[in-house]
Amino acid sequence: MVKNADNICVHCGADCGKHPVIWNDLPFCCNGCKTVYQLLNENKLYNYYNLEETPGIKVETTAFGNKYAFLDKDEIKQKMISFSEGGISKVKFYIPVIHCASCIWLLEKLYLLHKGIKYSFVNFSRKEVDITFDESLISLRQVVELLSSIHYIPDLSLSLSENKKESGSYKKLLYKIGIAGFVFINVMTYSLPAYFNGEPLEESLQKLLSLLSYVLVIPVVFYSGSDYFISSVKGILKKNISIDIPIALGIMVLFLVTSYEVLFAGGTGYSDSLSGLIFFLLLGKWYQGKTYEALSFDRNYKSYFPIAVTRINQQVEESVLLEHIEVDDELIIRNKELIPADSVLLEGKGRIDYSFVTGESNPVLKNEGDFIYAGGRQMGEIIRIEVQKEVSQSHLTKLWNQDRSYDKPGESLKTLSDRISKYFTLVIISIALAGFIFWMIQGDLRKALFVFTAVLIVACPCALALSIPFTFGSTMRIFGKNGLYIKNTNVIESLSHVDTIVFDKTGTLTRPNEHNIRYRGRALSPQEESAIFSLVRQSTHPLSNAIAAHLSEADYHQPEHFVEVSGRGIFGRANQMDIKVGSEEYVTGSNRSKARKTTEVHVAVEGSYTGYYSISNQYREGVGEVLKTLAERFDLYLVSGDNDSETENLTAYFKREHMLFNQRPGQKAGFIKDLQRDGHTVLMTGDGLNDAGALMQSNVSLTIANKVYHFSPASDAVLEAGRFPKLARFINFTKTSLRIVKISFLISFLYNLVGISFAISGHLSPIVAAILMPLSSISVVIFATSVTSLTGRIISRR
Repeated sequence: MVKNADNICVHCGADCGKHPVIWNDLPFCCNGCKTVYQLLNENKLYNYYNLEETPGIKVETTAFGNKYAFLDKDEIKQKMISFSEGGISKVKFYIPVIHCASCIWLLEKLYLLHKGIKYSFVNFSRKEVDITFDESLISLRQVVELLSSIHYIPDLSLSLSENKKESGSYKKLLYKIGIAGFVFINVMTYSLPAYFNGEPLEESLQKLLSLLSYVLVIPVVFYSGSDYFISSVKGILKKNISIDIPIALGIMVLFLVTSYEVLFAGGTGYSDSLSGLIFFLLLGKWYQGKTYEALSFDRNYKSYFPIAVTRINQQVEESVLLEHIEVDDELIIRNKELIPADSVLLEGKGRIDYSFVTGESNPVLKNEGDFIYAGGRQMGEIIRIEVQKEVSQSHLTKLWNQDRSYDKPGESLKTLSDRISKYFTLVIISIALAGFIFWMIQGDLRKALFVFTAVLIVACPCALALSIPFTFGSTMRIFGKNGLYIKNTNVIESLSHVDTIVFDKTGTLTRPNEHNIRYRGRALSPQEESAIFSLVRQSTHPLSNAIAAHLSEADYHQPEHFVEVSGRGIFGRANQMDIKVGSEEYVTGSNRSKARKTTEVHVAVEGSYTGYYSISNQYREGVGEVLKTLAERFDLYLVSGDNDSETENLTAYFKREHMLFNQRPGQKAGFIKDLQRDGHTVLMTGDGLNDAGALMQSNVSLTIANKVYHFSPASDAVLEAGRFPKLARFINFTKTSLRIVKISFLISFLYNLVGISFAISGHLSPIVAAILMPLSSISVVIFATSVTSLTGRIISRR
């Protein structure tokens, strides 16, 4: 814990004045800082204060008065709030001052500052923060006041605007480039006579041209180069060392020396080098942005996974992709299925779980005529809804990408690159100072200045930082084109470390819609078959679907109630009968000892056991080849809730001791935890419906999507069923991606080594350094993207 000998605020470093606020014998400048400090301590975030002294941001406690009173008006709240259900609301703000990792850290820890904040997520590139909050504890107005109190003031004009324009920052950058380019051309024109003559001009003319060049370069430094100074100052104030600091330092040194020479020493200064330096830096910045934008668009667009829903078309149910859904379409939503678009409930009882949207898992009850937001999940009987707003698959994809309910901890390459980048700037400044001192001792001031500036400019950790997102981003794009949809780039790295794969059987290794079904037991009446059909139709489990397809000629009756017990079965009341369907233990309370040769689903009607459906499994095409390939490099396990009827068929692929049957969801998760305790990195592959606990426990979770793409937020990746034979290729390619990242790291390191060597020896001017700096980043990005794309062709092979 930080010790404070002076009268300085422990949290933000400000002077506490004559009357500091004291807590635990530590001084604070205000109650706001004390509150934040207490919250961090209560949550055991002591390391925050061990990273550096006084890392916090001062929280102003001054009242805002009525400045944000308009946010209490309902019409304003309706415009700004994108989701509101059960007292939980979501809002998005554009915050221009977001600029570094410290900003992200604090804005994503808002829940520590106020218990009404449930969750916050920062989109750094768009400078936006998504906030989920409890309106019973904090209002929209108070959320804005909280952000403003920690100096992250939202731009409410953009947050209220329905059409946000993103071109403003680019236009401003183009203006700066235009001014810098105009001055550079003119200053070079003034310098041409001296360059061509090889000797100074007549003294009075030279002084006039030097003065004119100096006057022109002032707006270039303080307007065109302002972003570098602003970013550096903010970083220093927040104890964060950014890459903009050495650039700003190099610009300022050249400007100060030029000022001295032109105004006091009668020299020419370095106006030409200074204007050229800023011009090429900004030009490179613009080109970088355009290049990354072009590459990123393709990556993000292709990453969308397919989701299909059941639509009612002229009283006939049909399965269609989400993109074909239109306003006023009627959809059927079964138990555990996702609500794909903002809708109105037409029929049935809604029990909507919004945990995917808000993180709160308490179901919200909905009646006919009630509004339901996209992203909710029905937890009960079938409901019929009418689409009210245009379907946005990007919205569902974004929810999945941002969802942190199932995040798995672990050390990553990104953490390594962040650590390197943190110390990079300090090392570069030290090298630049050493070069400056060396050439000053040699008596060459001009070379000393050029060396100092060139070292600061040419060295850049950007290539290092960009290697990971663009390599893994390209991998995501390639996977998406080939039927594997990844939650985010972190999953790719985790997948490359996997050494153990655990499979579920039903719906994963087997084809869910291809079964041979026979009923054995007391003959069922048409009314009983109708009741069973009505109940199993509510479920999305592969065995329920198989029985529903087998009884498809039976009449459907809306169940009076319906409950599904994950991994065991379902019970409810339909057609005036109490029905129980599931495993033998669940339906009868006991297990028979005789060996089984098929999967069995048992049935009880009105509390009386009637018999069971015998279901023989059909395995997926190519499953044997996939398992044999995977067995060469990974430890394979089978963990199934089904009986052991398929043991003999599976011993060709799994060791007998590696197969576990009759496992409940909790037992599956416990088994994976035991593997992890033994040091294994585990990939769990399931159907996503009854394996949520195991999927959450595993290091990486993969669900298999069939013709109807049931989407599970608990999964890190979704694989189209038809691409199952390529599973081994996908896993192996993640290791290739990891090698490409490491090669990109090496290229970045060599570039900096060579660039700094030339700069410190005086063979690299600041202008050339300014050209090389963005080119180095772009070259690494192009290398990572192109090599990943080329090597990715192996996945597309049949």
